[in-house]
Amino acid sequence: MAKDVKPTRKNLMAIEDRIDLSERGHGTLEKKRDGLIMEFMDILDKAQDVRGELSDDYEQAQKKINMARAMEGDVAVRGAAAALQEHPEITTESKNIMGVVVPQIESSRVSKSLDQRGYGIMGTSARIDEAAEAYEDLLESIILAAEVETAMKKMLREIETTKRRVNALEFKLLPELYENQEYIEQKLEEQEREETFRLKKIKEKKEAEEKAEKAEKEAEEAAAASADEVVSGDELEQSTAGGLPGGD
Repeated sequence: MAKDVKPTRKNLMAIEDRIDLSERGHGTLEKKRDGLIMEFMDILDKAQDVRGELSDDYEQAQKKINMARAMEGDVAVRGAAAALQEHPEITTESKNIMGVVVPQIESSRVSKSLDQRGYGIMGTSARIDEAAEAYEDLLESIILAAEVETAMKKMLREIETTKRRVNALEFKLLPELYENQEYIEQKLEEQEREETFRLKKIKEKKEAEEKAEKAEKEAEEAAAASADEVVSGDELEQSTAGGLPGGD
């Protein structure tokens, strides 16, 4: 991937910005993941308690209904159950836990008094009343368990999603960005060394040319000076020869 990136300072600055953003995002996601795990552990403890209560309530309700059937018969038990006029009402709301929306289930008219159950007090026994009360407790435990289990599943899915994002940043995106950053920095350093070497060679060549020009100029000046000296000597010799007296 690094070879596909052009080694320019603009790209280097863009990658450094992405690294900064990714590192901050990675830190934020790690905190979110840790917070979600802590919340999940609290919900898990609650779920284990609720499961235990649900199991106990179910076992108790089965004992009570079996006792009522044994003492009163299936017909009496079914008749009492059919007499129920008001059914429980379930309402759901939402609450936010670390960005995760989980349900909050509310129930009403689950537990009822004897006169609210619809069957006649005189026509039933305490066994049926106990069975009805046991199943009301069981229904409340089921509603609570449904709320806790749903919240736990949603928290677990969010934890897995957050963990995948953290791992993607930590083991894929950030290493690739670091690799690109190192590649560009190396290429820019190479380009800088090459440019420095090129400028040095240009400077050396210019200095050599200037030195050669200076030497040539000095040679020309020396040659000109020598020519002037020769000319001056000739003129002096001619002047001297012209001033001598004649032999006659």
